[in-house]
Amino acid sequence: MDNTAWTNQTEVKEFILLGFGNIHKFQLVLFLGFLMIYTVTMAGNLLIISLVVANQHLHTPMYFFLGHLSCMETCYISTILPRMLDSLLTGNRSILVNSCFIQLYFFGCLATAECYLLAAMSYDRYLAICKPLHYVTLMDVRSCLQLAGGSWIVGFLVNSVTTYFMTHLIFCGPNVIDHFFCDFTPLLRLSCSNTLKIQLLIFILSSLFGLLPFLLTLISYGYIIETILRIPSSTGRKKAFSICSSHLIVVTLFYGTIVVVYVLPKNSTLRDLNKVFSVFYTVLTPLVNPFVYSLRNQDIKQALRKAIKHSMGKA
Repeated sequence: MDNTAWTNQTEVKEFILLGFGNIHKFQLVLFLGFLMIYTVTMAGNLLIISLVVANQHLHTPMYFFLGHLSCMETCYISTILPRMLDSLLTGNRSILVNSCFIQLYFFGCLATAECYLLAAMSYDRYLAICKPLHYVTLMDVRSCLQLAGGSWIVGFLVNSVTTYFMTHLIFCGPNVIDHFFCDFTPLLRLSCSNTLKIQLLIFILSSLFGLLPFLLTLISYGYIIETILRIPSSTGRKKAFSICSSHLIVVTLFYGTIVVVYVLPKNSTLRDLNKVFSVFYTVLTPLVNPFVYSLRNQDIKQALRKAIKHSMGKA
């Protein structure tokens, strides 16, 4: 079906995102809370990007990937929170169909890209801990560019396919989405079309391009933990674990909530908590990222102190 035919057969022109509208008494509190989260997240991640770019000492593969992760997080949270903040402040819960698909596309692209970047970061930690003598050779500038660039490219290509087929679905009512952003599952439930083929397509692509980076991350950390446990001194084990602990926290939070939302069977309890768990991987993970890496990383803290001294010296 071409775009013209889809437009002619689609009666629904906009969707209603319920968000957290059922908690009427706390709309202002939620707005202020999410506004603070968005402000801190943007400031924290942009600060990390600035430190990585400006500080020569941080021009290493680990911080190269961290800079890309922070960039993804700023884009990721910006696809969801501004629209939700507007809804909480004005009470306007409607979103045009095309705007909904645009949000769906960028959300899917950035989520997929982040899966691959987290896998690349775990591979980097694997080489640093398990193959230290070959690290400089294996993780050179070209490899870093290929891994980071590949993460962005895969994310945008895969979701171009799924979003293309989603835009060809027919929506003839109802148009109410019980979520705070446009996600694949609630949109499929609203379609009047036969969605079996697109559900199969999403399942296949999710298995190929979603499960793969998850497994690569698990395998990398399996080898990392095995290597750390073989280190004879407790000081050596502590130092090796500190290298990858920050990344492991981010990975656990990100994948843990995704598994709860998309993989576990939806009983009544999980269905009611679905939006809450969705907040974790869409909003809280980007917020946690700069704090985890800055508070637990001496290089970042040193670079921040140097930047503050430099700015105060200019003043």
